[in-house]
Amino acid sequence: MTDTKNTPGVDGGDAVVSAFNAVGADYIFCSSGSEWAPVWESLARRHRDGEPAPEYLDLTHETVAVGMATGYGLVTRRPQAVLLHAAPGLLQGSMAVHGALLAGVPMVVTSSESTTYGDGPGQDPGGQWYRNLSIVGGPHQIAQPFTKWSNEAASVHTLPTMITRAAELAWRAPAGPAYLNIPLEILLEEWDGREAKPIVPPGSTHSSPEEVDPVAQMIREAKNPVIVTETAGREAGGFEALVAFAEAWNIPVVEPDSAVCGNFPRTHPLHAGSDIGPWMDEADLILLVNCRAPFYPPSRRPSKAQIVVIDEVPQRPHVVYQVLFADRYLEGNVANTLRQLAKRAKDLDVAAVTARRAAQDERHADEQAAIAAAEAKAAQAEGIDPVLVAATLRKLLDGQDAIVVDETITHSRVVKRHALTSDPDSYFYVQGGLGQGMAVALGVKLAAGDRPVVLTIGDGAFTYNPVIQSYDAANAYGLPVLIVVFNNRVYKSMNLNHRRFYPDGAAADTGEWLGTDLHRLPRLAQFAEPFGMHTETIDAPDALAPALERALKAVAEGTTAVVDVLVTR
Repeated sequence: MTDTKNTPGVDGGDAVVSAFNAVGADYIFCSSGSEWAPVWESLARRHRDGEPAPEYLDLTHETVAVGMATGYGLVTRRPQAVLLHAAPGLLQGSMAVHGALLAGVPMVVTSSESTTYGDGPGQDPGGQWYRNLSIVGGPHQIAQPFTKWSNEAASVHTLPTMITRAAELAWRAPAGPAYLNIPLEILLEEWDGREAKPIVPPGSTHSSPEEVDPVAQMIREAKNPVIVTETAGREAGGFEALVAFAEAWNIPVVEPDSAVCGNFPRTHPLHAGSDIGPWMDEADLILLVNCRAPFYPPSRRPSKAQIVVIDEVPQRPHVVYQVLFADRYLEGNVANTLRQLAKRAKDLDVAAVTARRAAQDERHADEQAAIAAAEAKAAQAEGIDPVLVAATLRKLLDGQDAIVVDETITHSRVVKRHALTSDPDSYFYVQGGLGQGMAVALGVKLAAGDRPVVLTIGDGAFTYNPVIQSYDAANAYGLPVLIVVFNNRVYKSMNLNHRRFYPDGAAADTGEWLGTDLHRLPRLAQFAEPFGMHTETIDAPDALAPALERALKAVAEGTTAVVDVLVTR
């Protein structure tokens, strides 16, 4: 910290704004609470006086605030500020904070408590803290299990650098949310104006040549290697580095169902689908690139393959149980490691490379034929098959540099397989629990500018979202997105599990499938009508493409569009 001239009248609220400004936060995502009056006053003063400050977003639900910060961070990969209300607001937003942890998105989440309950000197914090809002141990204890770091700011004098520390911790691998409890009394306390030092991007660690060379030799000697990745595309430059690595060595790439972002072009001849199963007995070398949970069940060990783990932090501290079966680790920056390995693709066994490339070309051709056959079958179906929805979206989005945010469950494989995203940051799967997709899509749109953003979502997931608050944010901040609902009128994943666990049970005998029926819901697109959004509900295949075209046109003109597609399964 550096001493600056004291500014009369500033307090902990101004310390917060000053610190987030120094951190480089573009936005403060706030779900309002009574503790944030000092921050609002600081922002009002700065706006009046022309002083710098992050842009403030006034949001009406905690999941919207955290989810938008998540979506924004997925694209920018930089920490932003999130303000929630006390322990209850933190609890309400906790699922989304946990989702940010799983998605590896840096952010600084803050909320508050009272430390005097009205019995101390200074301004009265209000009786709500004594009666309703406080929690034993403080909100930082609540946040500890689902954040990277959780602490309390105990003094206004250390508050700015506590925020700096939180941002630096959040940004470093494995990136994720950090939490800071800022008591209201600290926010109201006079601040001497000392500011936090701006933070810089994290430095990178690199695997040494002594570590990389033996792995390159393992690849050189392998007859049937395979790359498996979940989040290589989440790292800056990771998507491009993975393509260069796979092409240099001619190694197929599997993106398992657990992949949470686009990591490799799905149209690329080396893309080997989403099933690691065939490789469990065939591969002699498996390269796990940013892959936290490659095998299921975890004890399912490959029969003969050696395993190399390429990951900056292979052992995820927040994953309760993790089995990698690693024979070697390369723990430097992933993009750099992949580039180093690509440079070493020399003196290859031409016969082995030719054989595995021929086998992969055959697999790829079979997969493309299967995709085409599935789409042809869907086009001839009586109702709207989910495959037709994903395929139609792909055709309409072709050449538009679009981003797909996916919050489907039973249709997620369909979306990945038939949307066929092929560019960096073109696909994200929502993590940590249903009900965040709208907010994440809005945050992605906030970062993506003119790029079209499409949210694919199931009807069950739709009903978990804070729909009204998300629509309000979309309108208030000019964030038009296309929302496509895969509506099969049932919690299908729950129904499938019931049938799987009890195939001959009482429910199978009587047809009483509890916890799954969504037929009683009204038409989902109608919730957007009071906000002046473009809405359509369709149930005929011939109506699908025209409806989606109209919706995309509305989005291009600045209006969020909701297309509720009644699918057959």
